[in-house]
Amino acid sequence: MTFLQYFKTDGIRGKVGKKPITPNFLLKLGWAIGTVLGKNKTKKIIIGRDTRVSGFMLQSILEYGILSTGSSTLLANCIPTSAISYFTKYLNASAGIMISGSHNLFNDNGIKIFYKNGIKLTREIEFSIEKKIKNTFLYPTGPNFGRSDTIVDPENQYINFCKNTFPKDLNLSKFTIVLDCANGSTFNIAPRIFQDLGARIITMSITPNGVNINKNSGSTNTVALKKLVLLEKADIGLAFDGDGDRVIMVDHLGNEVDGDQIIYIIAKEYLKTNQLKGGVVGTVMTNMSIIVGFKKLGIPFYATEIGDRHVYKKMKEKRWTIGAEKSGHIILSDKHSTGDGIIASLQVLLIMLHNNMTLYCLSSQIKLFPQVLLNVFFKKDKNLEHDLEIKKIISRSRNILGPSSRVLIRKSGTEPCVRIMVEGENYLKVYKLAHDIADAIKLL
Repeated sequence: MTFLQYFKTDGIRGKVGKKPITPNFLLKLGWAIGTVLGKNKTKKIIIGRDTRVSGFMLQSILEYGILSTGSSTLLANCIPTSAISYFTKYLNASAGIMISGSHNLFNDNGIKIFYKNGIKLTREIEFSIEKKIKNTFLYPTGPNFGRSDTIVDPENQYINFCKNTFPKDLNLSKFTIVLDCANGSTFNIAPRIFQDLGARIITMSITPNGVNINKNSGSTNTVALKKLVLLEKADIGLAFDGDGDRVIMVDHLGNEVDGDQIIYIIAKEYLKTNQLKGGVVGTVMTNMSIIVGFKKLGIPFYATEIGDRHVYKKMKEKRWTIGAEKSGHIILSDKHSTGDGIIASLQVLLIMLHNNMTLYCLSSQIKLFPQVLLNVFFKKDKNLEHDLEIKKIISRSRNILGPSSRVLIRKSGTEPCVRIMVEGENYLKVYKLAHDIADAIKLL
């Protein structure tokens, strides 16, 4: 299979002003998307963005390229990524595009693309788009331009969609919830949803200014959220990332609850209530204790490559309804066709209601193996997974950690770095080995 130059783990991403996030490239990308995907009868493509200041500029350039092909655009403005998936399917669009750098800081941005049924693109479609990008952009000369329009009240439409995944005869009035919206695209949506459902809400990071997205907040930094949950004696804290497709939770004692624990809680409840279809799809990063826990419950488990696109693809192949990544992408295909932090949160709150249990009690039913994750920024264009020195390090590490352990080293698909994951039963050994591996990689 031909190597993809621009599409990585989740779309296209990079520093604004550096290829591929440049005006020239975005123009050709829009042209390629319009040509490759704008072929159905509607010939309309949804475009949304998060709160990054660069989003307005990138949207305009991308839209120019799309309109030049005769496809039209429907703007959703600032909205979560999962809302783009919803509108793409609901409005029978040819494709949906989200302009977002996800959990990264403001100087990064990117493009996530959904196919007409609201799911992430296949590799084959990405190859077709990249092939088109290599061609010379042809400026249109005739009258066959597309038209630009705006979705009517997209925020309320999406709010109603999320609320409809929660039982109409129940409410959240017994909960105090702290919402960390990461100054991202859930800032004006999540508070309204949880408040409409009756919760007492306390908000943080809901004043985006274009450059503060994910800064010391959101799903990758829960320090401030933990403090506020404890200060307010809240029942739960919810941390979304910049584009709202993932969530990390904090219980009433200030403990972080990640995507692995969240999916265990949901899968166990689905099994108990006869909603579970098949098993659960995770990734190679899923904590071993979760896999062992599923085995004890009799729930099948399958691990894919990193990336929610791979998770959903395997869910569809197996006709299973639950999949997740440790990072907080939770896919419940009986509710939505992509990861949605708000919908996943509503399901956990519903489980807390049904069982009259705190998030602490629910997550305490499974104890995670110690796991250390490190990022090493590494500019050399080298396949570290097959490096002999790295293989020796991994081999020695496994001997030290014992049989119930894992070492995973991979190049990031979204950032110029190497991701290291070391997992085992002894935290001190795990911590030391992770840092030893990081030091060794820096010397390569």
